[in-house]
Amino acid sequence: MSGLFWSSDFAISGGRIKVHKTGADLALDRTLLTEAALWFVYYVPVRLKAAWTRTTAPGPLVWFAPDKPRPWYLIWACAAWCGARFAKSPEDAKAAFYFDDTARGAPPNAGPALRFNWNCTDVTKSHVARMFEQSFGYPLAIDPASAQGPLVEKGEDNGVHDGRIVQAPCPALPGKTYQKLIDNTDGALVSDLRTPCVGGKPVTVFIKQRPVSDRFANHNSVVSLTTPQAVFSPPELANIEAFCKAMRLDWGGLDILRDKDGRLYVVDVNKTDMGPPLSLPLRDKLSATRLLAAAFLSLINSEPGADA
Repeated sequence: MSGLFWSSDFAISGGRIKVHKTGADLALDRTLLTEAALWFVYYVPVRLKAAWTRTTAPGPLVWFAPDKPRPWYLIWACAAWCGARFAKSPEDAKAAFYFDDTARGAPPNAGPALRFNWNCTDVTKSHVARMFEQSFGYPLAIDPASAQGPLVEKGEDNGVHDGRIVQAPCPALPGKTYQKLIDNTDGALVSDLRTPCVGGKPVTVFIKQRPVSDRFANHNSVVSLTTPQAVFSPPELANIEAFCKAMRLDWGGLDILRDKDGRLYVVDVNKTDMGPPLSLPLRDKLSATRLLAAAFLSLINSEPGADA
């Protein structure tokens, strides 16, 4: 960390905040300040739990490269909760995580034998769609030039939330990918099944709901916590695990939508996922953190070669 309050991560200008790593551009408004306050209410008990655990039962040293996760990333909260400590060098670490917000990248050739997400180097939307079809057996991506009707157009990069509905046939724009418009409406809301996975397996599910008019936004009206078994069938869970294996994903969040026809679609993969969602009640935030921290610690204690 360099600078007060991680200021090196952001640039503030003209009432907006730009994230250097991803290029995300956010309005510095009442909504953002309210979300920051909600996050801080969660951050304090996690930080206190981390201090207690590291004093009474310090956990393993873990090296993250090329970046170290900040406290708003879910993996930071889970590592802190179980007492894991950030290694200052790869030689000191028991395990290593490839942690990079970019959609395409390459991990450094260093670190201990126990490595996670080391081969998860492409989370662009087009690659996600290819691995989805390979794992689930039906397509997500659509050729906009030959299709008819509404489609979703998205940028390839991570965390930009630039999705929009376009009418096909239409030309494919550079840097964009095109997907089936999934009908995940529930009355006036859309429902997303945000599914954190550890060791290639779903651990918990955040049911995120927002108005249909804001379907591509990053703000939720209400979020609830549930189990993977409550929303996915055994064959669907097997497909999700196959998808994680195809993506070489050891840790990360999947954005999963269920269409009105009953089928699941994995529309996004984030190996540096933030969370828990701000609209989730604090008690559920802490419950989810506890579950994910236990899975994180189990992953770190696995044998070398167990990573995807």
